[in-house]
Amino acid sequence: MDQPKSVKVLTFYPEKCTGCKDCEKACSNVHFKTKDGGEQSALRIIKKGKRYDMHVCDQRGLCLDICPVGALTRRKNGVVWLDTKICIGCQACVGFCPIGAMRTSKVRIEPFKCISCGACVRACPEQALELVEKKVASISQVVYHKQGVSPS
Repeated sequence: MDQPKSVKVLTFYPEKCTGCKDCEKACSNVHFKTKDGGEQSALRIIKKGKRYDMHVCDQRGLCLDICPVGALTRRKNGVVWLDTKICIGCQACVGFCPIGAMRTSKVRIEPFKCISCGACVRACPEQALELVEKKVASISQVVYHKQGVSPS
């Protein structure tokens, strides 16, 4: 399969964010059909002093090699995807994710993450979020490569 050339990555503009968390609520609606936000959102808005910061998957793909059953793949659109039909709920990807962007929830065994769907972007009244097209080659990282093993 040909590797995707680009991927849409969620970009945050902290100077525009008011901390309303409408983006979190929209995200939890996508993943869990609830508008609770917080623990059921793949992105988190965090207050840092007088400003806000965002914590979310950056689609680098470091987690791709860690899944023992191959439930993590890079889709044709470049997004790192967790196939819940394959996932066994071992949580290896959650523990491995170097930025802590693979999330867990008490309501299901499979983890979840940002899928670059844009629901949060559309929900933000301040336009503090944007999906930005990036070249996969410029953001992609492979764990095995760092260990001296060539990726196939």
